[in-house]
Amino acid sequence: MSDQRITYKDAGVDIEAGNSFVNMIKPLVKSTFRPEVMAEIGGFGGLFSLNTSKYKNPVLVSGTDGVGTKLKIAFMADRHETVGIDLVAMCVNDIIVQGAEPLFFLDYLATGRLLPEKAALIVKGIAEGCRQAGCALIGGETAEMPGFYSDGEYDVAGFTVGVVDRENIIDGSTIAVGNRLIGIASSGLHSNGYSLARKLIFECLGLSIDSPFPGTGRTVAEELLTPTRIYVRSVLNLLKDFKINGIAHITGGGLLENVPRILPRGCQATINLDGWVRPTLFDVLRDAGNVARDEMYKTFNMGIGMVLVVAENEAEDIIDRLHGMDEQAWSIGKITACPEGSECVQLVE
Repeated sequence: MSDQRITYKDAGVDIEAGNSFVNMIKPLVKSTFRPEVMAEIGGFGGLFSLNTSKYKNPVLVSGTDGVGTKLKIAFMADRHETVGIDLVAMCVNDIIVQGAEPLFFLDYLATGRLLPEKAALIVKGIAEGCRQAGCALIGGETAEMPGFYSDGEYDVAGFTVGVVDRENIIDGSTIAVGNRLIGIASSGLHSNGYSLARKLIFECLGLSIDSPFPGTGRTVAEELLTPTRIYVRSVLNLLKDFKINGIAHITGGGLLENVPRILPRGCQATINLDGWVRPTLFDVLRDAGNVARDEMYKTFNMGIGMVLVVAENEAEDIIDRLHGMDEQAWSIGKITACPEGSECVQLVE
């Protein structure tokens, strides 16, 4: 038996690095706090006091997600300051579609070896995403798991909770034939379809992470690491003055699979493919692998990050309001009657 005393650090877990990381992120976390936050960072649980006087019948809405293989691009480029925005966006955009204001957020960061400076960059992005969404970062977990992740790699996941009055829940049940579809622009790929995008870019086109991305004036890294747009403030603003019958967050599954999730029986979304300006990025991906039209529209967002379903007489006013909030938005189609057995979404060239 050896007299050598083995430590946790010898096994690959550096507690001092973890403590250093916590100290680095304290000001980032505090910058996201709302008045309802009750605890400082470092507790076993995050405390948040819900102001029930603001709601007649409050309903909590939760969402969780990750960033997916977009992280592979961050590893290749060694750029980690924006993936946290993606993480927050994927969660808060999912609950705003039901009319819920995001209240707080928690994150989980797992890596093989904790590098405090790199981890702090990730949390910096998470804090920025929370500020954009108006929610508080009230807790998280950092797991150092040597031998589980490749050197320099990590994974992140997030969880958010929001609130909406029961009578204001948006569930698509009031969608009716004649309603208009409004598409709000995405900022790029967002955080979906990266497995196919990586194959098309690095294998079919033979580009590197630092190569110019065709037709964009940007590098591959710059184009692919553009953070997911957060729509919370814009949608909450609209809800003050307009009735929105349904909202679809266009994530994995694209327009073809996400819009049907909010449609009531007997309704079909007829989408005019000439109704918006499609970013060059998507044409490059399509041409690189001769990807079929429907494959594109069920893998990528194709330039539309959110779809709103609204009454026809309010559509133009809503688009004008969105433009005033620096959102690109277009009337991209309408709700039509869906014949029995037909597809819920019809793409019209």
